[in-house]
Amino acid sequence: MAKLIALLIVAWLPGAAIFRAPFAAREKRASLDAEERLFWSVIVSVAVSLAIALAMAAVHRYSFGRLLAADVTVAAIAALASRFDLRLGSKARIARLSMLLPLSLVVLGLWRFFPSSEYIIGGKDPGIYVNAGVQIAQRGTFLFHDPVVATVPEFARDLFFPSHQRHDYYSLRFMGFRIMDPDAGTVVSQFPHLFSISVAIGYGIDGLSGARHAVGVWAVLGVLALYFVGARVVGRPAAWAAGALLSLHVVQVWFARYPNAEVVMQALLLAALLAFARSHVDDDEFFAPIAGSLLGLLLFLRFDTVLVIAAVLCALALMVLAGVTRVRLWFFAPLAAAVLLSVPYLLGPMRAYADYPIIFVNSFSWWQHLLLAGCVALGIVALILGARVQRLAAWVHTWIPWITIAAIVVAATYALYWREPARGLAFHDAYALRTFVAFYLTLPGLVAALLGYAMFARRTFWRAPELYTTIAVFSFFFFYKIRIAPEHFWMARRFLPVILPGALLFIAAISLSGVRGGWAPTRLLRATIGLAFIALLASQYARSAAPVLPHVEYQGVIARLERLSTQIGDGDLLVVEPRDASDTHILAVPLAFIYSRNTLLLSSRLPDKEAFARFLEWARTKYARVLFIGGGGTSLLSPAWGTRPIASDRFQLPEYDAPMNAYPRFVRQKEFDYSVYELTLPDPEAANMPFDLDVGVDDDLHVVRWHAKERTEGRTFRWSRDRSFVSITNLRADSRQIVLTMSAGGRPQAAPGAEVTVTLEKEALGTVRVDTGFKPYAFDIPPALAARLSTLGRALELTITTSVWRPSSVLGTADDREVGVMLDRVTIK
Repeated sequence: MAKLIALLIVAWLPGAAIFRAPFAAREKRASLDAEERLFWSVIVSVAVSLAIALAMAAVHRYSFGRLLAADVTVAAIAALASRFDLRLGSKARIARLSMLLPLSLVVLGLWRFFPSSEYIIGGKDPGIYVNAGVQIAQRGTFLFHDPVVATVPEFARDLFFPSHQRHDYYSLRFMGFRIMDPDAGTVVSQFPHLFSISVAIGYGIDGLSGARHAVGVWAVLGVLALYFVGARVVGRPAAWAAGALLSLHVVQVWFARYPNAEVVMQALLLAALLAFARSHVDDDEFFAPIAGSLLGLLLFLRFDTVLVIAAVLCALALMVLAGVTRVRLWFFAPLAAAVLLSVPYLLGPMRAYADYPIIFVNSFSWWQHLLLAGCVALGIVALILGARVQRLAAWVHTWIPWITIAAIVVAATYALYWREPARGLAFHDAYALRTFVAFYLTLPGLVAALLGYAMFARRTFWRAPELYTTIAVFSFFFFYKIRIAPEHFWMARRFLPVILPGALLFIAAISLSGVRGGWAPTRLLRATIGLAFIALLASQYARSAAPVLPHVEYQGVIARLERLSTQIGDGDLLVVEPRDASDTHILAVPLAFIYSRNTLLLSSRLPDKEAFARFLEWARTKYARVLFIGGGGTSLLSPAWGTRPIASDRFQLPEYDAPMNAYPRFVRQKEFDYSVYELTLPDPEAANMPFDLDVGVDDDLHVVRWHAKERTEGRTFRWSRDRSFVSITNLRADSRQIVLTMSAGGRPQAAPGAEVTVTLEKEALGTVRVDTGFKPYAFDIPPALAARLSTLGRALELTITTSVWRPSSVLGTADDREVGVMLDRVTIK
């Protein structure tokens, strides 16, 4: 009950009070359908909550309790200003059967978009968003003080966060989290924080589950926003069909469960377009500041939302020039305020993020800058002249829809059939539309979308010019260059906010355009064909999404991390092996930012041992224990400290396959294999013990560039790579042999022979051909070499160079590793 009350306060109460307040011609918005009135109560509430939470986080004062209090205060102020006159009156339409249409889309979304992924690990965008949101919820700010960073001595900083010598930030805390000031420990996440703010609100409502489900809630709102935008322009049946197609589509299903900012952009952008149309076309002044506020909020979500603002301002300029509307101050006031606030935000804590679009704009050629300046100048002239030049106004009113239609159709035809890679144009950019059509829309779908766009732009352009210009601007911008790696799921994110929903809307519109007017039998035939086409597309989209539907990305990782976090005390320091060593580093982010463990990530798998010894000496004065977690990729042995294994775990997480130029085929298993060690004072007795390493058992500090631990025939082992390393300790002057117990592992005849060359500290010890079955292979150590190396006082590097083969290429299996030989044991005699 408490969670439900909190949800109603955040997502309904302030918006309902503002929507019902008796100002700005309340009777006009009261005449809207009951379902749309409820939608606006939710959208306005969400916008108010996001704006308040973002402002609180900017001044380091966010908490969920404060947000609830602020939302209640906003609702109370609206009620007091209205003298508690919050009844919509007799003009308010009662709920009708039409409410079942958006309600069914909500039910469909709840089925398709949940459960959410357990993407709380680091390494990629989704984990950054979630961990940043939880940090905001826990620390009350997006520019937070990290005491672990602040206390690292200056001499040891290069071990964990070496300076990048940049003007906009000092170094990386973790991938996606930037250190602005190492002395103060000031850290900020990589991306703008509006989506992370919603994650923080979800965390306040229902903990980590609420944080994960925030993205699914946004996806449901996006489908509803598409329905209400479409209902106004093409009618309820086509709008419902478009919402259903979007809910069935594999891209929407995937990203509705996978934390990303595009679904947030989809919901807010489509709602902003609807608010703009209500204010500037339907002449409802209440929606003018709503449209400006929603567009302004988008600036704190993604930088490419400037395209939305540009498209809407372009539509406004055309409307003024055509004499179909007038400029509304209350649209510009909140938008201008958001722009002014976004400047210090983007050039302050988000300076590194803003560098990318700045560099992109600077890369424009002269004609692109000229075109941009011309568009701005044309818009200014349009706003100044308005409809004063009657002949110009009539020309604009008549021909702009046709020019827009022609530009879209010609550009789509060129991109689909004739565009080819060239200098400065990568293949995935040149073929962006073809890829989108082939994998996500289908060619008949594209033809239907273009026909629908053309037909309805000719009829209804001036009823929703902002919709047509936004679709056109986004299509030209992203199909020109998608600016992202060409994996299909990642590339599809760019199409999610506008292009895919817009295409589906006009597919549904053209398919159902024949259900009205004309002779009854002809109308029935047209309706049957249109419904059959929508049904075929729905079947195709549902079939493509079927493998994704039961999948939960990284399911089980939360339980694993909770178990691991209990093994690390509040007073311990956990040192994590670096990004180039294994995937263990992605566990460090939630351990630090969700489970509040003192965590540092090594910057290199070959750290400076002298500096690390000094760091350990300092760390023992501050922390109860210094721990290390790794999966076999860091050289961290030294006589200056000892190690004691305390925990080990190996598990797999489901990760969906996403190949290039092919549809995803299966769910693969992402493996984690790590051990936790305590870094202790050196043990004098250990130096006198003979070296005998059982590979695959607490060997992580001894091995570098090996595959994960495995077990077969009662033995533990690791597969080698082309060059793999073993750190050797306790080499004495009388050592004469290194014995490696190895097996070729049933290498097929099509693979090269298992030739193994062994070197010790760059001195070659010999080459052998390894057979199938574990056998000892001895390599003699020259007495002079043993005498020299025994006096170095550090761990020695044993290099194993092997001819490798790839099982996926030779045997056709799913194993795409490059493997050499199986190593079971290393013994020095």
